[in-house]
Amino acid sequence: MRDLRSRLLAFALTVSCAVAAGCNAPEGSLSNTPGNATVNAGGVTSAPATSASPIQHVVIVVQENRTFNDFFATFPGADGTTVGKALGEPNCNPPITRGSIALKESNLVLPADLDHKYQGFQIALHHGKMDGFDRIPNGSQQPECTYPYQYTNPSQIAPYWQMARQYTLAEHMFTTQGSDSFTAHQDLIRGGTIVENGFAMVDLPDCGAQDKKCHWGCDAPPGVRTSLITRRDVWQKYRAAGPFPCSNQFKVPYPTLRDVLDAKSVSWKYYVPPFNTTFGRLMSAFDVVAAVRYGPEWATSIISPQGQILNDITYNQLPNVSWVIPSEPDSDHPGESIDNGPSWVSSIVNAIGTSSYWSSTAIIVVWDDWGGLYDNLKPPPGAVPGYGGLGLRIPAIIISPYAKPGYISKTNYEFGSILRYIEDNWGLARIGTSDAAANSIIDCFNYGQKRINFTAIAAPLSKEHFLHEKAYGPIDDDM
Repeated sequence: MRDLRSRLLAFALTVSCAVAAGCNAPEGSLSNTPGNATVNAGGVTSAPATSASPIQHVVIVVQENRTFNDFFATFPGADGTTVGKALGEPNCNPPITRGSIALKESNLVLPADLDHKYQGFQIALHHGKMDGFDRIPNGSQQPECTYPYQYTNPSQIAPYWQMARQYTLAEHMFTTQGSDSFTAHQDLIRGGTIVENGFAMVDLPDCGAQDKKCHWGCDAPPGVRTSLITRRDVWQKYRAAGPFPCSNQFKVPYPTLRDVLDAKSVSWKYYVPPFNTTFGRLMSAFDVVAAVRYGPEWATSIISPQGQILNDITYNQLPNVSWVIPSEPDSDHPGESIDNGPSWVSSIVNAIGTSSYWSSTAIIVVWDDWGGLYDNLKPPPGAVPGYGGLGLRIPAIIISPYAKPGYISKTNYEFGSILRYIEDNWGLARIGTSDAAANSIIDCFNYGQKRINFTAIAAPLSKEHFLHEKAYGPIDDDM
């Protein structure tokens, strides 16, 4: 076996070749070294592929609807705040005056969801002044007033803080769009949502009166359309020409990370709640991808229930790349009556940390969108200009024996940064979306350091709870 220095040299050469080949790839194309990738639909391979780095497994744990400041406002050394800015709203009780506003320390369980679609994002952003959160309209078209101005009591998210202290906290991770979960989950598998020249999907599909039963993908009812946004950030709600949310209806190719993984026989799985549950219908990102939905990988790589990842870790069935989608009560989503998110994430981290996978795994814990909650940082320009991005900061924690311990990364990241890291790690082609120009999260790692010995994350619930968890009914489909 090559020593670590040789492996790292090979990895660096792989990265430089991938960067040289992929940086100028247009949206919707696949770049390769050399030529174009040959895409297959073979599903999970029997033997995991190997990379030149120590990382042989990447697990992306996706949680829901929180800003960075909501979870890490008072984290030592982080760019958080307990004082926000308000534009002023006379229709609140009491009226809010323009200026500073104290953030309320709140419970992890929040009683109501907040608007977090593109229009709400624009109101909150207020031309970069970050002071319009009090004017975001709620479901009754009344202002949210002080509700967005809060942060979570750190004692209620102690597992997340322990992870951030022991490993790396990426405090400048921004969503690809200032939007909600539908496009966010697309961005996590492909780094963008362009569906025709100059137009990208934004916000959730319009299911009309069928909202509570609607699928967000190829299984959506006939007549469902997506909102679109232009390269110049012009929002066109449910434009008449907006496509049905299935990639075989889009006017440009719609490659995802799955394509470049399959091209190099790098195994992958997408762990998600069962398709007949609310989160299964809404959060199965690959339901939008016709080649997966109507191909063999729907049976071999889309895995339900999501807790199966715990068994796959135990029985040595973990693929090279995994996405893990939570059930509703484990998601951190506002508007639920319970929130077991910290325990759910801890169960995955602890399972990997106490297994043979620990020495070769990177776990990326990320929240999919801003959820309508306050954050104090103006989003920077994204890797792909326009199309409603970048959105607000969300928490991201990088957990690995090679993560820089106690490190707060201040590099600007977006969801394409995660994809780029995976591409570079296995020497893959570029998808050709935001991955082509986004900063890789490689800054969060030091492959030359002494490997961190795993310490269990303390959490109220163990993995046994999640292995036997029942499916929950719908609370809210405005994700």
